[in-house]
Amino acid sequence: MVSGRKSAALSEKARSVTIGGVHDELRFTEPYTIFFRKAKGSKIYDVDGNIYTDFLLGYGPLILGHCHPKVVQAVRKAALESDLWGIGTTELEYKLAEKITRHVPSAEKVRFCNAGSDATFHAIRLGRAFTGRKKILKFEGGYHGWHDYVDISVMPPADKVGTPWPVSAGSLPEAMAQTIVVPWNDIDTLERTISRYKDELAAVITEPILHNIGVVMPKEGFLQTIRELTARHGIVFILDEVITAFRHSIGGAQKLFGIKPDLTAFAKAMANGYPIGGLAGRSDIMNRLRPLGDVHMAATYYSHPISVAASLATISELESGEAHERMDNVADMIVNGLTQLVQDFRLRAQVKRFHSIFTLYFTDADIVNYLSVLSNDAEMYGKYSRSMRDQGVILSTHHLKRCHLSAAHTKADANKFLSCAKKAFETLK
Repeated sequence: MVSGRKSAALSEKARSVTIGGVHDELRFTEPYTIFFRKAKGSKIYDVDGNIYTDFLLGYGPLILGHCHPKVVQAVRKAALESDLWGIGTTELEYKLAEKITRHVPSAEKVRFCNAGSDATFHAIRLGRAFTGRKKILKFEGGYHGWHDYVDISVMPPADKVGTPWPVSAGSLPEAMAQTIVVPWNDIDTLERTISRYKDELAAVITEPILHNIGVVMPKEGFLQTIRELTARHGIVFILDEVITAFRHSIGGAQKLFGIKPDLTAFAKAMANGYPIGGLAGRSDIMNRLRPLGDVHMAATYYSHPISVAASLATISELESGEAHERMDNVADMIVNGLTQLVQDFRLRAQVKRFHSIFTLYFTDADIVNYLSVLSNDAEMYGKYSRSMRDQGVILSTHHLKRCHLSAAHTKADANKFLSCAKKAFETLK
């Protein structure tokens, strides 16, 4: 069992000068916030000397594992040679863009930014400029960033399902009014809604898999239907691959599912933990960005040399396919073992998985959309995740989030996960 005397003391100090002692609401934990001091591979270490096996991985970016030697080497070299450019560009930026256009099927042109929210914000703005329309359509349960365009109906309470529920106070009602929300995997509703608003819709945005709420797969043909409907009515199809790009395949989920969106947003796994995001897509749409067109997309830290170097090193490591194969093999062990434990303990639970991402839902409902995951037992998940953390396994504290694997995870890590899960289930029973 872990101990947290130093973390508890530091947490108390931090809460006096920061909000809850953290700088991201999902990092907040009770009764105190864990203070970490270093990380390596699949392990993270706290100030009290506890060692944890990390299955959260910063919500997905650390695809190679913490502090991967080749990424660290590339970052160190970049830091010694450069810091920030206010004019011009670098060969590394070109090389990274070239890699993305080579691997991602829909990427004809690329523009880098700092994070996934940046990428989706600019994708929507670009879609509006290209079509001359205002409205966008998103799916309930999907998360596409913190901005008012899409921070709507992400995880609404049960009595707000089916309504445009704002995630945050201070959201502009005028912005919300331009966003239409429909259920995921409901082709009939999608067709009716697009038919009704086809002349007003600038874009449809979706994750290829609803990873924001775990692993909610698209029904067969659903993504293809989105592609067909948007193409028919001149609506920009934005695929949010912030989580899935480079993680599930070097070519993204779009390559695995055989779809070609107009624009793709990416971030997370492309730089193994360093802050970078990007927008890619059709040349005729992307060329509306300045300096060629009339759409503004700029910021001081976009394509920062350190992040670009980290991304190049990360994607280069992924190109052989060995990392994805290792992750799949470890995922097979965990998912098969966890499923067996659920059966052995006769829990009302199920495991959902796509490649290196998996989720344990404490429900027996058929997982097809946001409404179906509402039956997930948050109290049971909370007890499970706390027990796992007490045994040295880091999971998300949120009951609708997901576990990630990295290329650094081993069969020994899988066995530890399963032995800890068994003890957690004994506590639950």
